[in-house]
Amino acid sequence: MSTDQTAQFELFGDSSAAMDLIGSVPLPVELANLPDQLPKRVRFGTSSWSFPGWAGIVYTKQVGEQLLARSGLAAYANHPLLRAVGLDRTFYAPLAAAEFGRYAAAVPEDFRFVVKAHAVLTTPPATAQRAAVRADVDRFLDSEYAVSRVIDPAVEGLGERLGAILFQFPPLSHSYLRDPRRFAEALGAFLRGLPAGPRYSVELRNSELLTAEYADVLASCAVTHCFNVHSRMPNVLEQAKLLGASAWQHDTIVIRWMLHPTQQYEDARARYFPFDRIVDSDPANRTAIARLIETLQTMGKQVVVIANNKAEGCAPLTLFALARELGQRAELALPS
Repeated sequence: MSTDQTAQFELFGDSSAAMDLIGSVPLPVELANLPDQLPKRVRFGTSSWSFPGWAGIVYTKQVGEQLLARSGLAAYANHPLLRAVGLDRTFYAPLAAAEFGRYAAAVPEDFRFVVKAHAVLTTPPATAQRAAVRADVDRFLDSEYAVSRVIDPAVEGLGERLGAILFQFPPLSHSYLRDPRRFAEALGAFLRGLPAGPRYSVELRNSELLTAEYADVLASCAVTHCFNVHSRMPNVLEQAKLLGASAWQHDTIVIRWMLHPTQQYEDARARYFPFDRIVDSDPANRTAIARLIETLQTMGKQVVVIANNKAEGCAPLTLFALARELGQRAELALPS
């Protein structure tokens, strides 16, 4: 991008003129009918939107990451298959209601955000992950902090566009894994301190915590389990089998396709950058997610699927392939 174009973006900020300059790419002709074939209660999105490598896939022009982060959301939300997005930056620091409001103003009414709660809420003290949180005060499972710094601003700023607030826990220590009931009880006390109304979802990175006690806590608090594809976790169908219907009693279910099963996070980032193509196809998890979506649809659930670049190499292309599989499965299910 030229210096003059960069200056234009700086001048336009988040105006529609900046969005027009970035632009969104229509689906390829062979996929053009996919959005109409998908169930209306299913939304696809990615973890953030600020990836220059998506030029020609989502965006018409290749612009810098900072410019996409600031001014690319409207072009992203104009894509026919992308009706949701994960707000990952909120994991690292809370946002004010005004900032959420700016995001809400950039997208259509039927668009939904999955907002990651601040990591201080889900990272226990005296752990390796805690150093990255950079918090002076222990806020682990602090309901008051969650309400004042995460939930209230998100609700005020996003309104109906708030799809769910996600509490993502890192891999927990042996002290929790030795007695999973201890985690379930602490989680329950935290969730019962949150206001009713917003949709909440809990994501784990320890299969040992997928217990009946955990499922019961979710059900009693009207909170759902976030079904996630991660190398530390069993596949989404196994998660559903372990937890049963208690994991999806609320109306909105979040599925996050985060990481290829053969990869670690940093290795995947280096292997897949600049995230412009599928590098490691994962048909097994694609089919598992499609089957889970079908099951949830029979129950009338809203489903938000969030894909990460580290799932296969390019999150939008991962979603295109998932949408294609769902469409094919729907055709096979039609009576002959």
